[in-house]
Amino acid sequence: MWYKPYQTSDFHLFNDNDEWFQVDKFGHVYSTYQSCRFFTESTNWAGYKHNEQMLIAGLSGMGYMTAIEIMDGYSSGWGFSWGDMAANSFGIGLYLSQKMIWEQQRIQLKFSFQPSVYAAYNPKLLGKSFVSQILKDYNGQIYWFSINPSSFIKGQCFMPSWLSIAFGYGADGMIGARNNDIIKNNESFNSVKINRYRQGYLSLDIDFNNIKTKSKLLNSIFSCINCVKIPFPNIELSENKIKFNYY
Repeated sequence: MWYKPYQTSDFHLFNDNDEWFQVDKFGHVYSTYQSCRFFTESTNWAGYKHNEQMLIAGLSGMGYMTAIEIMDGYSSGWGFSWGDMAANSFGIGLYLSQKMIWEQQRIQLKFSFQPSVYAAYNPKLLGKSFVSQILKDYNGQIYWFSINPSSFIKGQCFMPSWLSIAFGYGADGMIGARNNDIIKNNESFNSVKINRYRQGYLSLDIDFNNIKTKSKLLNSIFSCINCVKIPFPNIELSENKIKFNYY
């Protein structure tokens, strides 16, 4: 989905730090965070010691994402991005630091997606199918910092242990990476004016790690879906306006 539309080239660098209102950078943070979580839980299941788990998770997570950056470096559509590498490092650091200090993830990174209307303007870049849009349409992506209050205030929190407070970040109105000039040359949309803007969210979330069951299968399912933000009513702040969303 990423590389097929473009030719390969000599290895080169590419500064994309000002693209997509940095939603793509949050995607890198999220991906490395979840990679570390996967490798840590896998090595824990396999019986590795604590320090070994952290070493394997950190090296594997960074190695996996660095391989993608190297492929970017040989793509004519992109290039090797130091901004992406910094985001990858932050995602690994966020997971491993909590693992080292608290032995648990009190601040979890989660993801939600809802198809946007903007993919129709630029399907090559934003995706044609639903699956490709999940990966490529940054208008529909929201990245959440899901914080569990009960893990910080043990025995004294007014919220149940499975309920978290989530802060989300997204953006809207993006037809291109840096601007929407592409619609100026499109006869179907030449009369459309679309504003680009950032979005902030406040919502609730479910921490499935704190729902204890005796079923290994159910616990495994909970672990898998804990990377996704569960839909809840939320408050959105964008364009200096406050909006209430039902989901």
